[in-house]
Amino acid sequence: MDIEKILKEEAGFLLEHKCTTFPKEKLHIPGSDFVDRIFALSDRSPRVLGNLQHIFNHGRLRGSGYVSILPVDQGVEHSAGASFAPNPDYFDPENIVKLAMEGGCNAVASTLGVLGSVSRKYAHKIPFLVKLNHNELLSYPNTFDQVYFAQVEQAWNMGAIAVGATIYFGSPQSDRQIQETSKVFKRAHELGMATVLWCYLRNDAFKIERDYSVSADLTGQANHLGVTLEADIIKQKQPTNNGGYLALDNFGKTSDLVYSKLTTDHPIDLTRYQVANCYMGRAGLINSGGASGEDDFAAAARTAVVNKRAGGMGLISGRKAFQRHMKEGIELLHMIQDIYLDKNITIA
Repeated sequence: MDIEKILKEEAGFLLEHKCTTFPKEKLHIPGSDFVDRIFALSDRSPRVLGNLQHIFNHGRLRGSGYVSILPVDQGVEHSAGASFAPNPDYFDPENIVKLAMEGGCNAVASTLGVLGSVSRKYAHKIPFLVKLNHNELLSYPNTFDQVYFAQVEQAWNMGAIAVGATIYFGSPQSDRQIQETSKVFKRAHELGMATVLWCYLRNDAFKIERDYSVSADLTGQANHLGVTLEADIIKQKQPTNNGGYLALDNFGKTSDLVYSKLTTDHPIDLTRYQVANCYMGRAGLINSGGASGEDDFAAAARTAVVNKRAGGMGLISGRKAFQRHMKEGIELLHMIQDIYLDKNITIA
């Protein structure tokens, strides 16, 4: 793989960058011993440790400490038509699991219905991550809220080894979502399951001259709240700007040092601030791949390089992979994984 050719004019900007905000020596960097080195020191039970290790030991990235996860809950979040019309094969849940397996993923993340419909055939062949809550957008007018469609016990009974949830931090409903998810993650850990939290920001007030719901300072704080709930892995959008706290009047508290010392405008430094808020990497940061577009391969490669060099744990990429023919989706997933396997792409 010629990563410089894929990154084009940004190759030097991304591959040669040196991070001076948080030195890499201060980070808990992914590696083959991550469970023993980091999670084994925590209050996680042996069963949780075993299931985390099972995720790390699966797929093309097994043994590296990095993860590549295929998430397909878009049938609820964005309607089945909007999600699967580009490739109707994925109306059939079995093809979602096949894509994750043939794509060499560490796990497949989807709804209770999708994974439950094929669990007896596949739950022992690839780690299942059941996404328990969703933003239901059939009601009119639309509201932005995460409600639980499934229970932890249902995921456990089908053989899943992890559960996932979303909290819309900053939304009017976030207090309720935090309380619900705290109980859900506690129960999941009691049953020995790993936990993954989608730490997204949702509030129209965050969108002023730019969209501060993807600012490094606000997403970083969302990450910090996520690991406070004992999420083992944090899913977050990669930051595209900074200064959300500064742009909003009378909102929260921050420090000038966040902007003068702990971040710069470079995407790797902005993402490293997200990693730092994941307890300096004790909880893994996986960035989302984003919507499908004209140049998905280049966009996914850029996101993966930034995540890896920032000290993140991997990528969770869905629409870029499943909204195309399976062969191309597999190629895209393999390209992402090859970046994490490439020893020449180092922590900045």
